[in-house]
Amino acid sequence: MVTAGDDAQPPGAEPDDAQSGDARSGDARSDDARSDDARAADAARGTLSLPPPKYLRWEIIAVFAISLGASGVNALLSLIGSLLARQSLSSQHALLIGSQSPNHWFDLVLQLVGIAEALTPVLLVLYLMARSGEPPSVLGLDASQPGRDLARGAVVAAIIGGAGLGLYIAAFNLGISLNVVPESLPNVWWRIPVLLLSAAHDGILEEILVIGYLLRRLGQLGWTPWRAIVAAAILRGSYHLYQGFGAFLGNFVMGIIFGALYRRWGRVTPLIIAHALIDAVTFVGYAALVGKVSWLP
Repeated sequence: MVTAGDDAQPPGAEPDDAQSGDARSGDARSDDARSDDARAADAARGTLSLPPPKYLRWEIIAVFAISLGASGVNALLSLIGSLLARQSLSSQHALLIGSQSPNHWFDLVLQLVGIAEALTPVLLVLYLMARSGEPPSVLGLDASQPGRDLARGAVVAAIIGGAGLGLYIAAFNLGISLNVVPESLPNVWWRIPVLLLSAAHDGILEEILVIGYLLRRLGQLGWTPWRAIVAAAILRGSYHLYQGFGAFLGNFVMGIIFGALYRRWGRVTPLIIAHALIDAVTFVGYAALVGKVSWLP
């Protein structure tokens, strides 16, 4: 005799299907979770790797379009304006640091804010490099060799600074340079500190962007070292064109020397020190000597 249980569908058949569906659904959710984790890991790794060359080129363009590249365009336009003026270049003035307000306290605020704002491209560059897994130390931007960096910077400043002064005086007398006025700040207590901060700003901004960042990025794009050094030197000269042709030539030569030293030392810190010292002596020296010596224009 056949019982009802023998003919009936095995109990639990539908529950087994449901459990299989639940298992498959659970596996799918697990796979999705693993996929999400993998994508997150890939994304994390992506932020710590160098962008493709196409995006690296656009990165360089973007950085300099909002910083020294734009300064180069404005300097060229300023020089064209000076050439179109009905007077010689040597009879015109190029002021580097001037007062921004008749109120001395407000002037101080404007000076400090201006210096801080002008350093924002450095923060951008350090951020972009950090996203690519490149700490500042890859540029030699650290305090690992303070004594050597200071000594190198001082020697370079003495040589470049002295030669640069001679070149400027020669260019001025030849009529291919404007009369560069390093500063015209009021004679108040914060005058020298602001001049020193301005000198430090120049060294930090220019050497990190033009030497450290640009030479590294161009090298990563496959440029030869000397091709990159020459391009960086042309850029350095371009944003000094508002001072005349002598300033372009002098800063181009300085760029070649600094590029060669960076290639040799692998450190941007001594070049920052050298540049800051050159500008500090220029600014403070002018403030101390203007009107007191005959050889200073």
